[in-house]
Amino acid sequence: MNLQHPVYTELAKCRDCYKCVRHCPVKAIRVEKDRAAVIPEECIACGHCVAVCPVGAKRVRSDLARVRRLLRDAGGPVVASLAPSYAAEFPGVPAPVLIQALKRLGFAGVSETALGAQDVSAAVAVELRDPTPRVLLSSACPAVVELVLKHAPQHAERITSLCSPLLAHCRRLKREISADTRIVFIGPCIAKKLEADAHPDLLEAALTFADLREWLEAEQILLDDLTPAAAAAFIPRAAEEGALYPVDGGMIAGIRAGCACTDAEFMTFSGLDTLREALAELGAMPLQRPLFLELLACAGGCINGPCVRTRGATVLKRHRVLEQAPRPAAAVPRPAELDVFLPRRAAVPAGLPPEPHSRAVADALAAVGKYRAEDELNCGGCGYAGCRDFAAAMAAQKAEKAMCVSYMRKLAQKKANALIKAMPSGVVIADDTLNVVECNRRFAGLLGDDALRDFDARPGLEGAPLAGIAPFLLPYFTHVLRGGEDVLRRNARHAGRVFQFSVFTVEKARIAGAILRDITEPAVQKEQVVRQARAVIRKNLATVQKIAYLLGENAAESQASLNDIITSFAPEPEAPEDNATE
Repeated sequence: MNLQHPVYTELAKCRDCYKCVRHCPVKAIRVEKDRAAVIPEECIACGHCVAVCPVGAKRVRSDLARVRRLLRDAGGPVVASLAPSYAAEFPGVPAPVLIQALKRLGFAGVSETALGAQDVSAAVAVELRDPTPRVLLSSACPAVVELVLKHAPQHAERITSLCSPLLAHCRRLKREISADTRIVFIGPCIAKKLEADAHPDLLEAALTFADLREWLEAEQILLDDLTPAAAAAFIPRAAEEGALYPVDGGMIAGIRAGCACTDAEFMTFSGLDTLREALAELGAMPLQRPLFLELLACAGGCINGPCVRTRGATVLKRHRVLEQAPRPAAAVPRPAELDVFLPRRAAVPAGLPPEPHSRAVADALAAVGKYRAEDELNCGGCGYAGCRDFAAAMAAQKAEKAMCVSYMRKLAQKKANALIKAMPSGVVIADDTLNVVECNRRFAGLLGDDALRDFDARPGLEGAPLAGIAPFLLPYFTHVLRGGEDVLRRNARHAGRVFQFSVFTVEKARIAGAILRDITEPAVQKEQVVRQARAVIRKNLATVQKIAYLLGENAAESQASLNDIITSFAPEPEAPEDNATE
């Protein structure tokens, strides 16, 4: 099945702010023609870009229509696998109410994904009884698995070759209910959609909590108004310690009772930045026994997944999950009774950027005007941590020159300077303090030798008071800056010359500019004479054309009148004589 990647860009909405680039932990964004598109081969479906996009251009693929068709057309039972983080997402909503709502949507039953988590915990506990010193990484979080396989492939062999809790749950449901049971996941995670795409034999589709809320609203099902039926219970039974998985440390809590501290060490890390730091340190770890790392992509665990209603409030959410999770009736971990092993996935490293000091990076830096170390501002405006990271992305064709703020600013300034310098008229730009921001040499030359010497000593005369250079312009600049006309055209005398100038707004109430010329110069006078002569000629031609039109119209009318008179007074023609026939 050809499915769209779970995270994509609605290009028409993208506003080239580069916020997604800035927040993507793996820089799986390619900017082309000022639009930021997700690179599926590098994306780990963590949802960071979706959360931070200010205009909603980053979207999550909706599988809601597919699930509705499945409920309508499926030949066997369709069961919802509900993530245990529902306790934090729907506070105050008892489980039987949520089950009843899902049944009204058409599901044959609702089961807890946490049942699969208990199977995974049991399998991990068995694996950790092998005392061989080694590092084992949990496979529970699909975003973490994508992170390791694509961006830290040197650790790929350390991922346990086990199903995720969701896929383990699918196996259990197909074994305990029926082999033709169709399963739909509902939870806070985007990366679960990748699991559904990769394992259609086990998982039909993955919906987010946002999808579920949309669906309930469309069907006008209000959770507060529902009264659960007596049969509203999880199938085939309720989970116990597996319900702790949505909080960091919850997986370890389901394993550790069966493994003494002397058997293995346990650590838990959540949040992608923290995970990457932890993975970077693994190579230097001295080990005397197995080390198991529980890794969750979202800070605080699944309770802060990318598609929860509100992110944060971790303490309160954690409390809700802990309160709702029942105490296990049996010893923890449970005996491993289900095969939860999967063939180990091979690492698929994303394309690595060029080395920071490679020729390709140097060429990319030069393309944005950075030739020396001091040129590298590392401002982060492009979304990358530093100029060399940005240059490496350019070399890998993931970034464009226009993303560099300092380069674009310099480019705009160069264009403006070139235009100002090339203009035959004098040009000056001043700020609201009436100090010069920029002017061309022609402007200084019009104002005399002193101004020209000052300009040659300090090109542009930046910061010079306008009052000391061109005092006659002050009242007009003041008028425009204080909200007068946007363009003011005037003539003024100064130092024996007559200047014709226009003062205009550049940035309202902050910056104004003026273009002026000396109309007493011979060349200007000649130009004015020529222009005025042409105006007179145009006016005369227009007058002649009008007279000719009137004369022509009058002549035509006169001719028509005379023809009428002639016709009226002309003698009638004599009738021809008839020739009689004898």
